[in-house]
Amino acid sequence: MRFFVLTLFPGMFDGVLHHSMLKRAIQHGHLEVVLYNLRDFAEGKLKKITDDTPYGGGGGMVMKPEPIFAAVEHIVAHHQLQAYQVIYLTPEGTPLTQNLAKSLAQEKALILLCGHYEGVDERVRMALVHQEISMGDYVLTGGELAAMVLIDVVARMIPAVVGSPQSVVNDSFYGRLLDYPQYTRPQNFRGLTVPEVLLSGNHKQIEEWRRQEALKRTKQRRPDLLIDD
Repeated sequence: MRFFVLTLFPGMFDGVLHHSMLKRAIQHGHLEVVLYNLRDFAEGKLKKITDDTPYGGGGGMVMKPEPIFAAVEHIVAHHQLQAYQVIYLTPEGTPLTQNLAKSLAQEKALILLCGHYEGVDERVRMALVHQEISMGDYVLTGGELAAMVLIDVVARMIPAVVGSPQSVVNDSFYGRLLDYPQYTRPQNFRGLTVPEVLLSGNHKQIEEWRRQEALKRTKQRRPDLLIDD
């Protein structure tokens, strides 16, 4: 899968893309992440102006349409993209969920637009953006952190990225339940012991215990997940 990120701060991605699962996925060719600095597509001699004051007044600045249009058009032409989606990371978007991540993982290419300031010129949203996605009901300084989260979440849905596909299926939110409690060695740690059923070797009983524990945890912490649509 291919990600193309439009950002004012490409250096923010260095740590995330060069460690752990994402690093291995990129090295093995399961994932491609290309960063584009929007300032490189700005007009004028300085080639740095990517924002301006809003029409009608008000505080803050608005990201200009010209660099964003130029960047998207360059990516589509240069990489010969036939099928892609432009995703705008904004607090006003649809909240990111596991189901949405599964859907996005089916795409061949995603162009991620990292918002800043008071957001982007509305004409960008009207003419370029296919989906707007939010990380939650709060505001980040910019869309870079949101883009990193989106890449990580979607990457887990791509075959061969995660070592064990079953671990993804068992993740919280993959279905309607949160994850069940997990234990590892030692069996007894400071008087806290591993439930006997997990030591029994009876796989049927273990699966039932895990299902009941997941259901109990979901009822306690996220009962909204159990409400039928």
